[in-house]
Amino acid sequence: MNPTGRFTDRAADYAAGRPSYPDAALDAIFTGMGDPATLTIADLGAGTGISSRILADRGARVLAIEPNAAMRESAVPHERVTFVAATAEATGLEEADVDVVTVFQAFHWFDHRRALREIVRILRPGGRAAAVYNERDESDAFTAEYGELVRRYHTDDTELRRADGLEAFIAFEGWHAPRTVRVSNAQELDREGLLARARSTSYLPKEGRSAGELYAELERLFVRYARDGHVTMALQTIVARGDTGGDGG
Repeated sequence: MNPTGRFTDRAADYAAGRPSYPDAALDAIFTGMGDPATLTIADLGAGTGISSRILADRGARVLAIEPNAAMRESAVPHERVTFVAATAEATGLEEADVDVVTVFQAFHWFDHRRALREIVRILRPGGRAAAVYNERDESDAFTAEYGELVRRYHTDDTELRRADGLEAFIAFEGWHAPRTVRVSNAQELDREGLLARARSTSYLPKEGRSAGELYAELERLFVRYARDGHVTMALQTIVARGDTGGDGG
C-alpha cells in the first residue's frame, strides 16, 4: 500500500493511542534556535497533529504537512497550527520558508533522498531539521512482552524500515554538526488505550482471525500487568538533528 493511505482507517486510533513526546526531546530541537515564538516550523508527516501541537505549545507557528485527509480531519485544532495537504517530498512551501523542519515517527515512509532535498530547500540559512522517534524500551517487562506480540503478529518490515530511515537521516551529508539525543519517555494506557495503540499500528492486523488473536493476547497482557486500571509502556525518544549552517546556526 502507498504509505499515504496506510492510516486512513486508523486515524481515530492513532489520535487516541499514540504517545506524546517528552519536554527534553523538544528542548533538543529548540536549543540554540532562540525564542520559539519567533520560529516557523514545517512538521512533515504530521498525522493527527500530536507533534505539531506540542511544538506550537512552545509558541512556534507550525505548518503541519500531511497528505492523508483522514489524519488531518482527526486532528484537534490549535491556533498556531495550520494543516497543509502536501507530502514531505513536495511540500508546496517557498524556498527558505521555515526555520525548523521536524519529522516525528514518519521519516521511514518518505523517499529519503527526495525528502532530504526538500527539507534543505525550504530551510532558511542557519535552520535545523530533526527526525524524532518513540521506540519501545524493552528492558521493561511489560514493554518487552508487548514487543514480542508485535513481532509475532507484524505483517511487514516497518520496524526495520524505521531503523533504516533514522540511519539515512543521520548520515545525510548536508547536515552541519549532526547530533543524536536519547531521552526516557513513557505512555500510560488503560485497557482501551492499549488496544487503540495496537490498532493504530499499520503493520499489525486490524481485522480477521489474526487481529482477534492479537487482541485476546493484549487483553491477557493487560490483566497481568495493570495497576489501578493502567499499564505503562516504557519508551526511548530519539532525536536526530542537523543544522544547515550559515547565519544563525
